[in-house]
Amino acid sequence: MSSRRFFAPCVAPETVLRGDEFSHARTVLRLREGDEIVLFDGTGREYDAIVRSVGKTELVCGVVGERVADKECRVPVRLLVGALKGDKTELVVQKATELGAASVGVFSSRYCSAYMNENKLQRLEKVAREAARQCLRASVPAVEYYPDLAAALASCAEYDNKLFACEFAQRSDADLHALRSSCALVVGSEGGFAPEEFEAAKAAGFAGISLGKRILRAETAAIAFLAVTLFSLGELE
Repeated sequence: MSSRRFFAPCVAPETVLRGDEFSHARTVLRLREGDEIVLFDGTGREYDAIVRSVGKTELVCGVVGERVADKECRVPVRLLVGALKGDKTELVVQKATELGAASVGVFSSRYCSAYMNENKLQRLEKVAREAARQCLRASVPAVEYYPDLAAALASCAEYDNKLFACEFAQRSDADLHALRSSCALVVGSEGGFAPEEFEAAKAAGFAGISLGKRILRAETAAIAFLAVTLFSLGELE
């Protein structure tokens, strides 16, 4: 049944699937009238449904039950990553969703050479939805873009622990083993950060974090940093 999950932004007693979700249902899964499926709307709720009809452009299903999903992390963790080249940002969004990130922010910074536009942001949102469907999450992490690092840092004001991974950090100023509450994590793009950006982050309340002696690729650093943080919080047990 895990493959028979579909995202529907507005779930009603009679829900209609169109577009990519319909194509997946009809072409890939070849669903028929009477088949059982699960809908999720991105808010943390799941809905059991029965396929009523399959047309040429839409699938109609009837909702027969609902519940609160149990796959979400107890402690919210937000990941901020500098825009990456090629499809690497998509990879980070996909893995962050699978690991359980509450939200993902993509930002531009001084040494960032990738760019973002509305189409790329929509693509990242789609990647998050598809990853949520695959990993059985019923919540889809919000994916946001910030034109500069200052705006990205400001978006983390409500988080208790603010952690900034940077090659300038000779040691970690915060103990990851002691984390117990909400966390905001920041990782740069392939070009890393300028020294003044690191200083600005510290002035904004972020603790410098070292990810070890080896230089990690930006996408590796983002995924590893998130995974280590979630493990420390007990979310991967």
